[in-house]
Amino acid sequence: MRARAGAPWGPSRRIPSVTLALLTGAACAHHHPVPRSPVAPVPVGWEETGQASWYGHPYHGRETSSGQVYDMRQMTAAHRTLPFDTCVLVENRDNGRTVEVRINDRGPFAAGRILDLSYAAARVLGAAEAGVIPVRLRVIATPGRSQPRAFTIQVAAFADEATAIALERELAAKGVDAGVRRAALGDRVLYRVRAGRFERRADAGRYARRLAALGYTVLVTPE
Repeated sequence: MRARAGAPWGPSRRIPSVTLALLTGAACAHHHPVPRSPVAPVPVGWEETGQASWYGHPYHGRETSSGQVYDMRQMTAAHRTLPFDTCVLVENRDNGRTVEVRINDRGPFAAGRILDLSYAAARVLGAAEAGVIPVRLRVIATPGRSQPRAFTIQVAAFADEATAIALERELAAKGVDAGVRRAALGDRVLYRVRAGRFERRADAGRYARRLAALGYTVLVTPE
């Protein structure tokens, strides 16, 4: 399990190894136990407001609490209680930007914070420099009891359809077969740009890393 204390440790906030070890030890000793399941069932549409931070190095490439490897270039987040693979729409309350993330880790452990974003998600929300931002999160999909039939890669989601179509064409020029899908999420409409269809999450993950290497932020999600 990860341990974090104070400000998020991102690529621009390296901490000397001795100091890092001391802070990590202190966090492990003092954070409260993190439950592995929600206190009560959480339906689609459930909302929460609070503060969100983000994390990047030195956690990139390490195993998360879900057993998946943390990739700071993918759209994921840590939450104390939401079930793993819950999909959440996160809004930066300072600038109105939104991003969809998948819960695959536990945290944050700092008082007053409800979510720890991946570096990729923080960049989309405009939080990479601020470090900590006020957010509203809404559950938009919950993990089913049965395994998903297939997975796909979400490259981005926009409120503007024309922007989504432009990205679809950009991907096509690079040999990526993508499409735009309209999604109504409560009072919001998003246009999701998605690529590929895979029967196994591992195959989707490999394709996601290929897209990330091209400079795109990605989210592996059930189709």
